[in-house]
Amino acid sequence: MNMNRRTFVIHSLVGTAALAAATLTRAEAAKVAETDPQAIGLGYKEDATKADKAKFPKYAAGQHCGNCQLYQGGATGYGNCALFPGKQVAAAGWCSAYAKKA
Repeated sequence: MNMNRRTFVIHSLVGTAALAAATLTRAEAAKVAETDPQAIGLGYKEDATKADKAKFPKYAAGQHCGNCQLYQGGATGYGNCALFPGKQVAAAGWCSAYAKKA
């Protein structure tokens, strides 16, 4: 097989793009489980309405990750949270570190 420089560069770029896409897909799939030790400590629930109101009296209706300062994602689905690096939380979720966005 005779490979010239142009073909090598094109194959390298395609391979790099495929690797980057696979890495992003894997990173997006990692979600915080409610059974995660840190999630338990913070009282994290994927559904804010299921927050333990007795244990966390700070919880109020309308609070959810989607409108928290620590949340870095869209209004629905999943997004990153500063408290759980490398994992995603539900926009509809809640934890005791909730801080309303300004």
